Amino acid sequence: MFPGATTDRETASYVVVGAPLDATTTFQPGTRFGPDRVRRFAETYDDYDRRTDSRFSALGVHDAGDVRPWDDQREYLDHLAAELRSVVYDDAVPLLVGGEHTVSYAGADAVDPDVLVVCDAHLDLRSDYDGNPWNHACVTRRCLDDLGVDRAVIVGARTGSEAEWDRAADADVEVVAPEDAREWIDALDGDAFAGESVYCSVDVDGLDPAYAPGTGTMEPFGLEPREVRDLVRAVAPGADGFDVVEVNDRDDGQAAAVAGKLLREFAYSHAAATR
Repeated sequence: MFPGATTDRETASYVVVGAPLDATTTFQPGTRFGPDRVRRFAETYDDYDRRTDSRFSALGVHDAGDVRPWDDQREYLDHLAAELRSVVYDDAVPLLVGGEHTVSYAGADAVDPDVLVVCDAHLDLRSDYDGNPWNHACVTRRCLDDLGVDRAVIVGARTGSEAEWDRAADADVEVVAPEDAREWIDALDGDAFAGESVYCSVDVDGLDPAYAPGTGTMEPFGLEPREVRDLVRAVAPGADGFDVVEVNDRDDGQAAAVAGKLLREFAYSHAAATR
């Protein structure tokens, strides 16, 4: 159970769902251990948050456990989306913990957002990877092309194929480079996504690997933890769903620790804005 998640499912305002998918990792596998690892390294965090003057245990968070994957990746994503959609139907906010980034497709499918805000080192705009359109390197493309998300903002992206950069030049994609992230985050205000539904996804490889080495495809020259924290804080009030993905077991807990903290920051900020 995610520490501080004490509320029954029926009365929850936020529902944590683990999605330990580890099917298409292209370098270092281990995302199957992500949800349990995030829960473990969140155990030491204090319940009280001074910034919002609130307690995590009082936010109405329920941990629904993991939706275990199986061999048919596409079928699993449909099933996961149905589980998350039931959370939305109950007027609660899904908090998805991956698992490889492909699971964000299910989160976006359930929330049906206008805008996808992604923290990621990679564009993830490939039409396919080695012939597989459901590879984790394709997830943002799938959300745009298959789910009909109106636009994607990819914060922290610093690498991609030539074809991906060509796709990123289209009007429905905005790329915020790491060196521009602080200015972009600071410029966000309460009207940044006015009238739009938002889904927020954090791939921990968006952070510099010095801070989060426990991930599958490390990419240097990334974001600092405070930048990602402030991004989550700024986007959370207008978001209808959140995920943090791509944590694996190949470090001493740094990636899992920051992932758990970001999930809590989302919940604190969202709850404070809706009180």
